Amino acid sequence: MSLTDASPSAVGLDVGSRRFLHPGPVRWLRSLGWGALLFVLFGFAYGVLGMVTESDAPWFSPSQGALITAVASVIGLALYALLVRGAEARWPSELGLRQAAPELLIGLVVGVAMMSVVVAVLLASGLYEISGPRAASPWNMITVAISSGVFEELMFRAILLRLLMRAFGLWPALTLSAAFFGFVHLGNDNATPTAAAAIAVEAGLMLAAFYLLTGRLWMAIGVHAAWNFAQGWIWGARVSGNEVKESLFLSQPRATVPEWLSGGAFGPEASVPAMIVGTSVAIGVLYWAWKKGNFKARPDAPPVVEAA
Repeated sequence: MSLTDASPSAVGLDVGSRRFLHPGPVRWLRSLGWGALLFVLFGFAYGVLGMVTESDAPWFSPSQGALITAVASVIGLALYALLVRGAEARWPSELGLRQAAPELLIGLVVGVAMMSVVVAVLLASGLYEISGPRAASPWNMITVAISSGVFEELMFRAILLRLLMRAFGLWPALTLSAAFFGFVHLGNDNATPTAAAAIAVEAGLMLAAFYLLTGRLWMAIGVHAAWNFAQGWIWGARVSGNEVKESLFLSQPRATVPEWLSGGAFGPEASVPAMIVGTSVAIGVLYWAWKKGNFKARPDAPPVVEAA
C-alpha cells in the first residue's frame, strides 16, 4: 500500500498490526516501547529545530527559519513513514497524500475561525482589550505554526495516541495522550495547573478528535498551526504563555479581570471562552468520529509473507 491509496472504506482506525505490532504476547508492551522510541526521537528533532530557528538565533533570518522549518517538517514526516514501513510493515495511512491538501486547508480555516471566535468573545465580554492594526512580519509565527503543527501532531497523535490505542484501547489512549499534552505545557512561561488542564481538554481532546475523525494527521496539523498563528500573529496574544514579538493586532487581558477567566499571562488558551469553544468542538468532532466507527482499531491485517 502506498501513501496515496489507503483504503477509505476500511472500518476502524489503522493503528498498526504487523511485524513489531503483531498479535501475540505482550503486544501492549511492544506498542509502548515502540511509541516511546519514536516519541523521544521526534521530540529531540523538534527541540533541535526550535533552537536553530528561534527568533533570537543569529544564524538565520526569520524567512529563512520558516523555510528551514518547512523542509525539516517534510523530512520528519518522510522519516516517520520510513520507520513505520520498516517496523510495522505498512505505509502509514495517517499520512495519506491524496487527502492532504483538502484536509490541511479545512484545518487551517477551522483553526483561524476557532481562535477568532475565542478572541471575539474575550473582547465582547470586556475580558480583553485590543489595539492595531500595525505593520509586522509574520515569519516568526509562521515558523512556530509549522513546527508545532507538524511535530506536535506527529508526536502526540500519530505516535502517542495511536500506539496507546494499540496497547490499551481508545478511551485510555485519549485520556492519557490529552493529559500528557497538557502536562508538557507546564514547562512553558507563565504556565499554571489550570492552564495545563485547559490545554489538555480544549486542545488535547480537540486535536485528537480531528485525527480520529479522518484517520490522518492533515486536518489536525492545519487546526493546530492555524490556531497558533491566529492567536500569535493575527491577534497578538500570548501563545501558550510565550510572548509574541510581532503581530498585526495586540490583544491582552484587562488588569482588573481575574486570571482564571481571561487566561492571564498564559494567554487566551487558558481562558474560559477558549475552554468552552475548544471543548464544544472536541465533543462534536469526537461524536462524528464515533459515528464513523473510528473509536476502534481496524481488524488485524494478515501477516506479511517475506520473500525468500
